[in-house]
Amino acid sequence: MTQSSDHLGRAKNFSVADEVNVIDHAKPASEHTRGSVKEAIGKLTGDARIEAEGKAQKRQARPPKAAPPRD
Repeated sequence: MTQSSDHLGRAKNFSVADEVNVIDHAKPASEHTRGSVKEAIGKLTGDARIEAEGKAQKRQARPPKAAPPRD
C-alpha cells in the first residue's frame, strides 16, 4: 500500500487496485489528447490522413455507450 495526503495533510491509504483504477481512467484521456493533437497537426499542415487518424484515435478513446436499461 502507498500513502498519500489529502488536502488537509492527513495520510490516506491507497491499495494497488486503486492505483490500477486510476491508470485505467488516465489511459483513455491520454489517448484522446494524443488524438486531438494529431488532428490539430493534420489541420495545420493540411494533411488529411493525419487529421483523420487523430479523429479516429479520439473516437476509439471514448468509452462505449451504455445499453439502455432493460425493463
